[in-house]
Amino acid sequence: MQLQESLRVTLVRDTQPRLTQGCLLSQIRGFLQFFLCLCLIPVPIALGSANGPTKPISTNAPAKPRKSIVILGDSLAAGYGLDLSEAFPAILQRRIDAANLPFQIVNAGLSGDTTAGGLRRIDWLLKRPLDILLLELGGNDGLRGISIDSTRTNLQTIIQKTRARYPEAKIVIAGMEMPPNMGHQFQSAFRAIFPEVARAHQATLIPFLLENVGGKPELNLVDMIHPTAKGHEIVANNVWKVLEPVLKEALKGSVPKKNSNSQ
Repeated sequence: MQLQESLRVTLVRDTQPRLTQGCLLSQIRGFLQFFLCLCLIPVPIALGSANGPTKPISTNAPAKPRKSIVILGDSLAAGYGLDLSEAFPAILQRRIDAANLPFQIVNAGLSGDTTAGGLRRIDWLLKRPLDILLLELGGNDGLRGISIDSTRTNLQTIIQKTRARYPEAKIVIAGMEMPPNMGHQFQSAFRAIFPEVARAHQATLIPFLLENVGGKPELNLVDMIHPTAKGHEIVANNVWKVLEPVLKEALKGSVPKKNSNSQ
C-alpha cells in the first residue's frame, strides 16, 4: 500500500513542471554533463576517483586504454538531488576500479528524459567509442502514459542504431515497473516491455532497477521519487549483479583469437 501511494505521488509530480531550485540545478548539471559527451572530449568523464586517491600515470608507458560503458538514462542515472559521486553510476565506477577492470563509465543520464529523448540523443553518443550500452529509460514514459508500442519501438531503435555502429557492443536493459493505479492491463504490458526487448535483441536484463528501493521512505528523498545516497547503493547492487558478468565476458571477447591456419 505504501509503494502504491508513493508511486501515485510519482505519477502526479512527474507530469507537472518542476521549478524548484534543486530540480533546476540537477537539470543544468545533467545538461552540462551530456554536453561534454556531445563535444567528444577525449578525457573520459571520471566518476570513480573523486572520493579517493588515484595512482599516478606513468610517464614511461602510455596508460592502458579503457573500454567505454555508456549509461543512457533519466534522473535516476543523473543522481537527481544528490552529488554525482553518490549516484549509482559513480558507485559502479568505483567497483569497476576496485575490481581492476578496464572500463570507464560515461554517465549520459538526463533528468526527465524519455525513450524518445534517448533516441534523439543516441546518434551523438555513438560518435565516441562504445563497448557497452546500459539503457536506463522508460520510467517517465510509463508515468506519462506514453503508449506501450512507442516505448518498445524507441528502445528497439536505440539498440539497432547502437549495433549498426558497434556490432560487437553489449547491451544491458534496466527493467522498470508501474504502480497499480495505472491499471492492471497497462502495468502488466509495461513490465513486459523490457524482457521482451532484451530477448528480441540478445540483451542482458536487469529485472527491476529499483528492487528493494521503490516505495521505502528511508531510501528515497522527501519527494518519494528519487533514491537517497543509500538507495543508490542498493540500485548499484542491483545493476552490479548483472553488469559484472557482462564486463568479464566482454574482456574475453576482446582477446584476439589464434588463427587456426597459422603455422
